[in-house]
Amino acid sequence: MTENNSRTSDIRRMARTDEPTATALLGSLLLDLFSLKAESIRINRDQYSLNSLNGFFDADGQSFFFKFHQEDGEEAMSGEYYRADILARAGLPVDQPVYMSVLPGEQILIYRRRSDPRFSDVLRALDLNPDPVVESKAVAAEKELSARVLSVYLESLHVVTPQEVAAEPIHRLFYDRLVDPQSGAIPGGRYKTFYVGERFLFPGVDLDWEAFSKARIVINGRRYRHSFGELFYLASIRLRPDRLADAGGVVAHGDAHNANVWYTETDDRAQLTYFDPAFAGQNVPTLLAEVKTTFHNVFAHPLWLYDAAEAEKRYSGLARYEAGTLFLETDWDLSAVRRKLLDVKADNLWRPLLSALDARGMLPADWRRVIRLAHFLCPTLVMNIRAGASTHNPTSSLIAIAIAVMVGSEPETEDDLMSRFLDRIDPA
Repeated sequence: MTENNSRTSDIRRMARTDEPTATALLGSLLLDLFSLKAESIRINRDQYSLNSLNGFFDADGQSFFFKFHQEDGEEAMSGEYYRADILARAGLPVDQPVYMSVLPGEQILIYRRRSDPRFSDVLRALDLNPDPVVESKAVAAEKELSARVLSVYLESLHVVTPQEVAAEPIHRLFYDRLVDPQSGAIPGGRYKTFYVGERFLFPGVDLDWEAFSKARIVINGRRYRHSFGELFYLASIRLRPDRLADAGGVVAHGDAHNANVWYTETDDRAQLTYFDPAFAGQNVPTLLAEVKTTFHNVFAHPLWLYDAAEAEKRYSGLARYEAGTLFLETDWDLSAVRRKLLDVKADNLWRPLLSALDARGMLPADWRRVIRLAHFLCPTLVMNIRAGASTHNPTSSLIAIAIAVMVGSEPETEDDLMSRFLDRIDPA
């Protein structure tokens, strides 16, 4: 099967322009896979589903929630999707699907419908309208989940071979998006499709790929060591799957951004539960395990990655290009709740995890570079962040490029948000 006749790919594509056809195709898929006669199918319009599709349907007198992830060229890739049992056995809170297919091009999970919101929706509301009571409950829930995740990481941490690491599906979120899925050529995949040979439009500046990829970048007066193109080159070397066994492996969800987390609230507390473990594994490279969670739950907010139009209304951006240097200015900043979540990640997960690696002699000398490069690939390869290429406008694209470079590259002199975070989790 090729991507051209992948049923999930067809459904995702049709959902953008022809929802009746998409729902009809989805109904046929559910009938063929699970003998479910789906009624009242509703596809969600969801800003967080950048590479997936979800929604609701009724069948056999019950209500269900469906979700599937459709990766570029997935039919040519090895590995297995959707291993929720791995997480459940390890003691992580994960919602188990009632129906599941892992067939190439037909990977889909079916859950019983819940009334709980996703944690992403709770936090977006706090970004826009802070509420100290809700914020306190949300941060406490994050702290509790981080403690459970850390416990699983420490218990499951083990020496892995390059072959074991390379077999994990998590690389589809990182390295595999840099390369051609058939030939392995670099640049390839999303990297080539999104950026190489394209134009980059910011307020005040319009650059081609050649100039943009090599430009030295200064963000709000702070100069960075690496250009956009250099960061992709460095990532293509250091994040190669066979080079990521040096920090061992752990049991991990791998893609636990908050749109894959249910938020269950009671009178005095809230609990978080994972779902959609498309990239779960037993030998997930330790330094990659928490990267998607950290970036997409903290640095991707407020607004700019998932809601570019709203970000343009709330934040400003201005660029200028002089003698090979691109100067970017923006007033974007983390919201109060995102800063608190970053503190939780630093103190309750990253630092004790790195300390354990250090104590066992498993912490690579260049661990900061690994974490930075993986963070850089999160926004740049999850969607096309060029203005006009997807939902991005010149202002949100400027913010996106600035944040991608900030998390990926060391500043030359003074510290920044990412370097302060790395200093905080340094076990030395």
